[in-house]
Amino acid sequence: MKLPQLDSSEDTPYTAAERAAAASRSTWVSVVVNVLLTVLQITVGIFAKSQALIADGIHSLSDLVADFVVLVANHFSQKDADDDHPYGHHRYETAASLVLGLLLLLVGLGMLWSAAHKLESPELIPEVHSMALWVALAALVAKEMLFRYMLAVATRVKSSMLVANAWHARSDAASSLVVGLGIMGNLLGYPLLDPIAALIVGFMVGKMGWMFAWDAMHDLMDRGIDESEIQAIRQTLLETEGVSGVHNIRTRKMGDLIVMDAHIEVEATLTVEQGHHIAVLARERVLLNHRVLDLMTHIDPWKRPDHDHDPVNIIPTP
Repeated sequence: MKLPQLDSSEDTPYTAAERAAAASRSTWVSVVVNVLLTVLQITVGIFAKSQALIADGIHSLSDLVADFVVLVANHFSQKDADDDHPYGHHRYETAASLVLGLLLLLVGLGMLWSAAHKLESPELIPEVHSMALWVALAALVAKEMLFRYMLAVATRVKSSMLVANAWHARSDAASSLVVGLGIMGNLLGYPLLDPIAALIVGFMVGKMGWMFAWDAMHDLMDRGIDESEIQAIRQTLLETEGVSGVHNIRTRKMGDLIVMDAHIEVEATLTVEQGHHIAVLARERVLLNHRVLDLMTHIDPWKRPDHDHDPVNIIPTP
């Protein structure tokens, strides 16, 4: 399953404070939903003798852990830059996405182990009460609605951390669907449907967790942004008055923001002060129109070869 990526072609109108407020609000909604589902699923699962529903309740409990990880990361990522973190603390979000991915991976592996254990001893699967089916269906609807709400917020404010948490909710909806099918199969006299379906969803959840963890790890290793967004930033630089060319653009992600450097070409006959003014204007335009946290510019003269990258001969000519 291919996960949707944030649309970076359009610039977000939201400030850091607005993004933090949206993240906090949507995450608290998720906390409330998961508390209610955890209590309901585990309680009914015990009385209805449904191990699948109890497992789904534990899955919902893992979401509470994920929600608090997001809340903590959202809080610390808004801290101002300091001596130890001159670029700020935005990578708390990336670290949170890594934790969420690993949590999904562990939950998926747990579901695989539980399903395999049931397949080994199908005669131990008890007959469940029909009440468990209604609770599983209610959990499915609640999780799907929560997913759509959280993904809409994440897409609007362009937060990869919230996207990861939203898809965590979707994985729970898939889990509740499997639980519902398993309970239905149990009621119809086919107890093996539960562990077989759980194997499939366990693989899906584990794969999703691996993808999130893998992407977050690469972002922590300074992976650059995609080419379409680079071209959009390049165009903004080229449209700045006085800029004749742009090259050597390098980018790296800082949470959901970008830190970059670029070489801009200006008329060779300009003074240092005039070139500096153009560089400042170009930087301001990029920071205003794109999700760029900082841009370091290097001025190159235009209309003559750029030799500043050639090896320097430090041995004097005789």
